[in-house]
Amino acid sequence: MVSKYKNRWLRRWLLVIVFWAVPVAIVAVNEIREEMSYNAVDLDRALTTWNFTDVQRAAGAPAHCHGKPDEAKAAGCPADVLAANAARQQDAINEYSVRRSTLMAYLWHAFVGYWVVPAAILFLIGVIIGMVRRALRRPPPVKSPANHG
Repeated sequence: MVSKYKNRWLRRWLLVIVFWAVPVAIVAVNEIREEMSYNAVDLDRALTTWNFTDVQRAAGAPAHCHGKPDEAKAAGCPADVLAANAARQQDAINEYSVRRSTLMAYLWHAFVGYWVVPAAILFLIGVIIGMVRRALRRPPPVKSPANHG
């Protein structure tokens, strides 16, 4: 009888943990999608926005400087405008990288906090319950040869 139900709690624990992974994964994927789309729009805005001095405006630079830096260079954007905006655009690229790594660190901590820790706690509770049940189990009845008659 014992061997029939030997690891039943372990199978139940695995089932609960696998099903608990589904909502955790859904939340993580939604968070990644929303945050990264916001960050991509922010990066695109920073890369396609150009700052001009009055002299550059008067020289007609806004007509040639549009889109991302490579597109602007191909469209004939003056080198001084490209150089003046390069530092700000590089800062935007660096900020995007920092945001992405921060998001991944946040999601790793959330994964550990919302999936690994509950899994470990449920496992430990199961082990403790199993140990208590084993300790409280009655010993099998001893059959004495004198009663067989």
